[in-house]
Amino acid sequence: MPSISNRGGQMPPSPIRKLVPYADAAKKRGTKVYHLNIGQPDIETPEAILDAVRHTDMKVLEYSPSAGFESYRKKLAEYYKRNDIDVTPANIIVTTGGSEAILFAIMACMDPGDEIIIPEPFYANYNGFAISCGVNVVPIPSGIETGFALPPISDFEKAITPRTRAIMICNPNNPTGYLYSADELNTLTSICLKYNLFLFSDEAYREFCYDGRKHISALSLPGLENHAILLDTISKRYSACGGRIGAFVTRNQEVIDAAMKFAQARLSPPSFAQILGEAAVDLPADYFDSVHAEYTARRDLLVKRLTAMDGVVCPLPGGAFYAIAQLPIDDSEKFCQWLLESFSHNGATVMMAPAAGFYATKGRGKNEVRLAYVLNTDAINGAMDCLEVALKEYGSK
Repeated sequence: MPSISNRGGQMPPSPIRKLVPYADAAKKRGTKVYHLNIGQPDIETPEAILDAVRHTDMKVLEYSPSAGFESYRKKLAEYYKRNDIDVTPANIIVTTGGSEAILFAIMACMDPGDEIIIPEPFYANYNGFAISCGVNVVPIPSGIETGFALPPISDFEKAITPRTRAIMICNPNNPTGYLYSADELNTLTSICLKYNLFLFSDEAYREFCYDGRKHISALSLPGLENHAILLDTISKRYSACGGRIGAFVTRNQEVIDAAMKFAQARLSPPSFAQILGEAAVDLPADYFDSVHAEYTARRDLLVKRLTAMDGVVCPLPGGAFYAIAQLPIDDSEKFCQWLLESFSHNGATVMMAPAAGFYATKGRGKNEVRLAYVLNTDAINGAMDCLEVALKEYGSK
């Protein structure tokens, strides 16, 4: 039998989805599963943007241009300007989800054997996409004791080699919820300029910043005009994960030209979802007010419940809708599987993502989990009831 590629063997499974078979089996046994493992919001997709698709008069579902519909890119440029990001439609390539934007950035800017520095823990698919392209991830550890703040500049400088081509951040961060400050972003700017590196900035959670803090985009940082590449998506912003529409944004014309060749090779992004995304730009200015208030309440409840449990540590996230919690256990993967296979409380259990899958450094995150507070407060309370009982039962085994 022919063997698979080395790349296929090295590709890591998703820490977010790998336990799905156990969750499915639990449901078949009649157990309710609270899904805090995946960033799938239960906030309803705005009716107005779904109506834009329903009412489209389209006789033939044609390819769109490889860069995406010009009308949508014009709308996106308006959206970015409202967020202090000064770009034109020519700086934007519409992508098939934020995932393709990440892939385009790596392929357009890096060669096999090159290195990308990423503060860890990080969104697990960064590692998967890097492996797909033959690029090596160099992790810079951040820790729960600092709330996952940006590591010191010296840690970055020690990791830079002649093969280093880029630094990748997610701001606000998935999986930690950390929101980078102006000082931290200025530190990254100085590193990128000193060593002539790209800064890939995943800004999928721009709207979700808490406690009066504001998001600062990499594309608004002075000096990084030819270094910064913004990676974006409508998935979380408008609770439209299935639309699979993202954006690759940069003022670097050479990078845009290179990425366009990859965009042409995959032909075009989805047409209906671009119509949905275009309509989303015209949502009322107050659309995010209620969404923001809801996520703030969910965050506060989740962290309050977690930190009230014996031995649990959970920093307060500054943005996004994720939190990393350290639990009084030895192996979160075994614990999360046990929750689905062997535990229930009042007919329910909770599904979380073992955090080791968000680290590249072997052995890190083994007693941590990522929780996505994408469920309503009643469901979060139910999930935390399960977790509190489970930790006591697991600890007494």
